[in-house]
Amino acid sequence: MTVSTQGLALKTGSQAWRSAVELLSSMRFAISLLTVICIASIIGTVLKQHEPLNNYVNQFGPFWTDVFGMASLFSVYSAWWFLLILAFLVTSTSLCVARNTPKILADLRSYKENIREQSLQAFGQRAQAELAEPAEPAAHRIGNLLVSGGWRVKLQRRETAQGTGWMVAAKAGAANKLGYIAAHSAIVLVCLGGLLDGDLIVRAQMLFNGKQVYKGGGLIADVPQQHRLSERNPTFRGNLLVAEGTQSSTAILNQSDGVLLQDLPFAIELKKFIVEYYSTGMPKLFASDIVIHDKVTGEKIEARTEVNHPVKHRGIEIFQSSFDDGGSSLRLRAQSLTGRSPTFELQGVVGGSSQLTNQVGLPGDQLTVEYTGLRVINVENFGSNPAEGVDVRKVDLREAMNAQMGAANKTKEQKNLRNVGPSVTYKLRDGAGQAREYHNYMLPVDMGEGVPVFLLGMRETPADTFRYIRVPADEKGSMDDFMRLSQALANPAMRDKAVQRYAAKAVDGKRPELSAQLSASAARALALFAGVPVGEQVTAVAGLQAISDFIEANVPQTERSKAGEVLVRILNGVLFELEQVAREQAGLPAFAPDARGQAFMTQAVLALSDVPLYPAPFVLTLEDFTQVQASVFQVARAPGKTVVYLGCALLIIGVFAMLYVRERRVWVWLAPETGGATTRASMAFSSNRKTLDSDQEFEHLKTRLLAWKE
Repeated sequence: MTVSTQGLALKTGSQAWRSAVELLSSMRFAISLLTVICIASIIGTVLKQHEPLNNYVNQFGPFWTDVFGMASLFSVYSAWWFLLILAFLVTSTSLCVARNTPKILADLRSYKENIREQSLQAFGQRAQAELAEPAEPAAHRIGNLLVSGGWRVKLQRRETAQGTGWMVAAKAGAANKLGYIAAHSAIVLVCLGGLLDGDLIVRAQMLFNGKQVYKGGGLIADVPQQHRLSERNPTFRGNLLVAEGTQSSTAILNQSDGVLLQDLPFAIELKKFIVEYYSTGMPKLFASDIVIHDKVTGEKIEARTEVNHPVKHRGIEIFQSSFDDGGSSLRLRAQSLTGRSPTFELQGVVGGSSQLTNQVGLPGDQLTVEYTGLRVINVENFGSNPAEGVDVRKVDLREAMNAQMGAANKTKEQKNLRNVGPSVTYKLRDGAGQAREYHNYMLPVDMGEGVPVFLLGMRETPADTFRYIRVPADEKGSMDDFMRLSQALANPAMRDKAVQRYAAKAVDGKRPELSAQLSASAARALALFAGVPVGEQVTAVAGLQAISDFIEANVPQTERSKAGEVLVRILNGVLFELEQVAREQAGLPAFAPDARGQAFMTQAVLALSDVPLYPAPFVLTLEDFTQVQASVFQVARAPGKTVVYLGCALLIIGVFAMLYVRERRVWVWLAPETGGATTRASMAFSSNRKTLDSDQEFEHLKTRLLAWKE
């Protein structure tokens, strides 16, 4: 029997209704729906689902974000059109199975023993022979041989003009047809399981039970009941964040336009979160020691959940999804890089904020510090290019391919992995609501430049990468020396004193006219570097860029290179003296002009040149912290999982049955010759797939059943 691709053909009803039913129950329609489901699943895999809207705007822009949002591409698997297509696929495939199953079962029971002798001659694989035995013994002999070979046999007796003839009909490989039923039933079961474990039931509660998506903020305990799902909710999948030493019994179900809260019949308490790292800084183990507090019995159950090793209680599975900060306490020091605002300390917790009003030395400033993250371990790669500080946790496909391909003499770059210590991330938000994000390391990092540096990062938007100012560390491993130098640069009196010292050391005292000229040049260079207007020139820039602009505006092009070298040499000398003046005023010993001192001053000049570009009145450095870990659990009640498992098992059985089991049929017509002592045998063989195996089997049957000889 050949399975038809046509649908149910109704004999009643309008033409439109009959056509719709035929299309819906046809195999071609089911295949089309399955293709659409596969394409949608690819989109849902490539495009990250349920991300914050700002992430999509940064990645695709406002226009395409609106287009993708209207098509629900950011939540494909819960989109109404995806669920509708899935429902149609279930209906269409079910109708296909219902339409073809009776035919298949009838075909399985049929031996087709009524086939005529003339029809056997139309088969491609046929044979004839004369048997030296009567028809009835020959029929029983051939039937027994087929049965011993695993065939199912039926004998039919027919009366003919020559006498009594026998039809031997046999079949094997009937599981091939059952594979069709198993495979198509598997599709139905998998789709039903997906519908059960998807958002269909949650959406039904929102539609018929008055549940609404919550779009606000605040404490979970204050969220009204219409935004909460019952503990008896038959299916859900949500996230639960629990900090160490705390417990929670409410999961968050993310929706495209907000969240729903799922109350659990138990509370999860996190006793301890355990994380272990590889040498690359990637976590190799997430584990949580938890206590489950049952609300009904009051029982306390201790358990451990790991990745791929969930804990199950009351039909709800608790998965270890990821980890986060549970509200670590921070102590930070706020310092001005330019000395225009006082130094003060801040204390806060990750996830919280601090309001600053008139504390930064600029009247009218209203800033909010939002503490967004604490990272205790930062493993970076300093092997290939120490200046870049490559994060080895990223996946660099181009680098991985280049390591394996290309010239035979190319060697792989060696990695030098090093933990550079804790870092803190925060945002500074002004009164207008605009915010910039900052990322600062707690300890100085040795970048191979002769002196360790503090990395102070900043970015305008989350889509940008952090740009870092490298502030050199002093002999005590702090930024104090650099801060004194920066504050001295902003002090006119200290600048004048440094200029006088530099001129006195650089020029012989017997030539006062040269000393005056050098003092004027040094004062001009230092003022430009500090961003102070020189003469009638008013500049909005400072640092080395200001000196470059001054040279381009006042020096002929042919002499700019030489003039630049002279001014930079003078600037370095004056800044060295400015450092000495700052240390004297602080009561510290003189700055040593050794190799480390020279490296410090070189890096300090570059950092001072970048300070005017740092868009914050102060920088926050991490002084101390108390880390509090938190586990992110995924809690799921998935009744469709068993259905999906059954569907997968049927799919495997069905695919193997259809691919590796061949349905074969053989007929042998035994007609008695005149007198009945001999028999004329006509044999035909058919298989649902023409292969070399079927040819060999036919030859074997000819030889065995008919004693065939060429």
